[in-house]
Amino acid sequence: MMPKSEYKASDQDPPPSVEQIKKTILKTVEGLIIFCCNKRSKNDNFFNMEKELSLRISALACLFFQLFLTSFHEQFDYSKWIEDGSHYKGKILARTVKTVYGKVRYWRRYMIRKKGGGFYPFDVEIGLFRDGFSPWVMSLATKLATRMSFSASVHLFKSFYGWSPSTEAIEALVLGMGKYTPAYMDQIGSFEDDGEVLIIEVDGKATPTATEKELEKRRGKRKGKKKSCCQRHRSPKRIRGKKKRRKKGDKSKNGRSITLVAMYTLKIGKDGKLHGPINKKIWGSYAPRKEILQWARNQATSRGFPPDTDKRVHVAIDGEKCLYDGLSKLFPKATFALDIRHLEEKIWKVGRTFHKEGTKKLEEWVENKRELLYTGQASELIIELKKMILSLSSRAKRDKAKRGALLGLINYMEPRIQMMNYKKLIDEDLVIASGIIEGAARYVIGERMDCGGMRWIPERAEALLHLRCIELNGDWEHFFEWGYRHWMGKMKQGEKLIIRQEKPDELCEIPLLCVDDSITGYSEQERDVA
Repeated sequence: MMPKSEYKASDQDPPPSVEQIKKTILKTVEGLIIFCCNKRSKNDNFFNMEKELSLRISALACLFFQLFLTSFHEQFDYSKWIEDGSHYKGKILARTVKTVYGKVRYWRRYMIRKKGGGFYPFDVEIGLFRDGFSPWVMSLATKLATRMSFSASVHLFKSFYGWSPSTEAIEALVLGMGKYTPAYMDQIGSFEDDGEVLIIEVDGKATPTATEKELEKRRGKRKGKKKSCCQRHRSPKRIRGKKKRRKKGDKSKNGRSITLVAMYTLKIGKDGKLHGPINKKIWGSYAPRKEILQWARNQATSRGFPPDTDKRVHVAIDGEKCLYDGLSKLFPKATFALDIRHLEEKIWKVGRTFHKEGTKKLEEWVENKRELLYTGQASELIIELKKMILSLSSRAKRDKAKRGALLGLINYMEPRIQMMNYKKLIDEDLVIASGIIEGAARYVIGERMDCGGMRWIPERAEALLHLRCIELNGDWEHFFEWGYRHWMGKMKQGEKLIIRQEKPDELCEIPLLCVDDSITGYSEQERDVA
């Protein structure tokens, strides 16, 4: 049960004075001392005492909150709203706000505008919104939701504080705060201790989304459940019907692509090598890729790397051709690296058509090809692969798979040859693999938004994704303080502000998945859905 302030009064009763609340606090403290010092029975133990003491201290904290609010209100000056003649005083009305320690009741005066309508200047001045929660509760509950499911957030919050906002309230807070995240990320400027080399890594990952059939079922009327004697003897109807069996490798999550960008700098050390990452920031969105790439361009400019800069800008991406096309226009002077791990995976795949998996011959075959890559001989590798095709029969069935695998690797490498200067990049101590953004795709998206049984509505998931990026960037406290100042400013301008939001904001058009099928594993049907 949520702890409440000890002082009880109805809306008709006059608000308590500071002296009355002080007396109640002193009486409560004396009760705590007596509780701790009284002789106990043999059945009492520290565990029971700790639980009881926690409830009593929470109730005492609510009293201190009430004392603070009442004292603040007694010293509050309403004259500045009356002197201009646009307002006049209304009644003093009570309100209950939910803090981390429990419900707190306080009183404030209602001001009525001469033109109609009214507001509470005290709430505006002290920074309490119409959500009914204290700012700290709003921050903690939303922050928890970026790390775990909404229901798990409720259980964890309740475990520490004895009560919790509902799952619906937390989800509404996520949607409400999420709408301010793009503005926050756009205003991030330069860093005093930034490095001399800017690194940008970009990748994508799909999240499971609800189909129209699932949404129709979710939003429709629920059939009444037949009661059974117990859970063991319930008899649910089996869903019968023909369902097409999926083949190996087929996906069924109805994926919607998120584009992630990791941006950080490297600093030249005394040893002449590049050290970092420094000031790493992750950002992602369901919006079209051009939107997130433009964000990267704006951020690079803010960090002191404009389009015409002479500073070094280096980009590491996977094999998606559209990423290179978009980034090369926005960063015309940047160097590019095709993630060598993706290329090695394709070489291993080709090698398995020539040699059995796990054999020494396969390892030697792959190592020979890798050696050409790392020594800056990507063009020579392509020539060698073409010679291998010529050595195979164009009619023999035994060579069909080998020819197809070799041709696929050649067609993958040739358009991307300008991104394979691995020897030069290694000598310059630059990254040749997009490991940071690959890891970000796992922990930013996978660990929270791609778990078993999850089905997202992209418009709702976008807000959570943005908040999760901010939290994992280590910027949560700064973001909430920035937002809190912004929200208080809006209230002082006369806006009746409520942070919670039931409906999500609309997204831009669906981004196209211009991807290499053999890398992502997407089926043709999934790309059509995404």
